[in-house]
Amino acid sequence: MRFYFAPLEGISGYVYRNAYHKYFGQVDKYFIPFIMPNQFGHLSSREKNDILPEHNEGMYAVPQILTSSAEDFIGTAQKLKTYGYEEVNLNLGCPSKTVVTKGRGSGFLAYPDKLDCFLEEIFRKTDMKISIKTRIGKESPEEFERLLDIYNQYPLEELIIHPRLQTDMYKNTPNWDVFGEALGKCKSQVCYNGDIFTVGDYERFTQKFPEVECVMLGRGILSNPGLVCTIRKGTPLEKETLKAFHDQVYGEYQTVLSGAKTILFKMKEMWFYMGPVFTNYEKYVKKIRKSEKLSVYEDVVERLFVEQEICINE
Repeated sequence: MRFYFAPLEGISGYVYRNAYHKYFGQVDKYFIPFIMPNQFGHLSSREKNDILPEHNEGMYAVPQILTSSAEDFIGTAQKLKTYGYEEVNLNLGCPSKTVVTKGRGSGFLAYPDKLDCFLEEIFRKTDMKISIKTRIGKESPEEFERLLDIYNQYPLEELIIHPRLQTDMYKNTPNWDVFGEALGKCKSQVCYNGDIFTVGDYERFTQKFPEVECVMLGRGILSNPGLVCTIRKGTPLEKETLKAFHDQVYGEYQTVLSGAKTILFKMKEMWFYMGPVFTNYEKYVKKIRKSEKLSVYEDVVERLFVEQEICINE
């Protein structure tokens, strides 16, 4: 089985990825949170930092592009190629309303004819591997039959399927029926994404779909950074490793970010997912969420690691 790290905007940037790769690893591909091309064709400082080769050493990193403009996709891909990248990923999965209302991400799925023309142009003019991360439709699972017919016309590096609709956001249950039907029809390699949070979730999925050779994890890794290690090697998440991982992320943010408020915002996002790996975590995470000074945050985190233990439901 191959494991991919999903791109999660605002969280899985290069600081988090490097710390994760150092202390946990076991991931075959790291997908870089999306680049959204602008009218000037310039990368934002966040986007540039995320794709710099020196910020992705020792890992296979794939930049993701979020756009409905073929011209913007092609121009961005060409720029990424100058940084040494051989593969790019098209984001057709983001369910955010601010993205969808502009016909991007999973909003693009509502316009299959336009999407077909877009794909024809980018595959004709882009000299790189192109993979796609998609949902199964905007409002109805019946949409995916047409979408898959379109995808099958092009030489995708792989199709990463998150079997939810845009309107589901991250609610409801991934539609394994639609995913199973796609497995038998898709001409490219298929990767599964969606709601694998525990070893038990992974085992249930592989029992249902033993032919699948690749899964992408996002929130599952954020919730338990040791998940892939446990799946592959049977090794449990250790508190000392998690502390070292946290300290590297926190220390690096203090170096690259300006102001306690910005640093704390990043760490609070991280603890929103990671807190439940500890026993009796609620009161600590609540204090972390309310902290306004780094010294207060550091004290709460230190006490959490000393006073509580790792407790993961499988």
